[in-house]
Amino acid sequence: LSSFLVFLRYQIYYSYPLQTYLEYPILIAQDVILLLFILHFSGNMKQALFYAVTFGGGWYLLTLRKWIIDLAMNLCTLISAASKLAQLRCLWQTKDSGEVSALTWSMSAYTCASKLWATCIFIFFSFSVLIRFITMLILNIWVTATILHYKKTKKTD
Repeated sequence: LSSFLVFLRYQIYYSYPLQTYLEYPILIAQDVILLLFILHFSGNMKQALFYAVTFGGGWYLLTLRKWIIDLAMNLCTLISAASKLAQLRCLWQTKDSGEVSALTWSMSAYTCASKLWATCIFIFFSFSVLIRFITMLILNIWVTATILHYKKTKKTD
């Protein structure tokens, strides 16, 4: 949710075309609803106000200075890359893809490729956005290839 908020705010801050970030408000709403369900069913609805204030304050603070939004964008890329590297590490250690879906990861790679293309077409040049999508595309392809490599064939009797 934080990454989606930072990326949406970054796109709005730099006045990028709406078609390059239109899905982010939908993804944010989806994550907020999911978070509310989690808080409700775990009996922690009182924390919802804390999250709302934190994310609302963060939304405002991101654009106080240009360097803050740029730093936040780069940190989101770093965090996203680290999570994919952690997934790769887990796959390498277990040498088993288990229930990890190659289809999901390949769809993620496709999404990054299409966003990379849209960035090149509509934004012309945004170093941070290009680096983010190139990095995520490479890592998503790498995770997909690793999953396919370790996918065990099911034996039929």
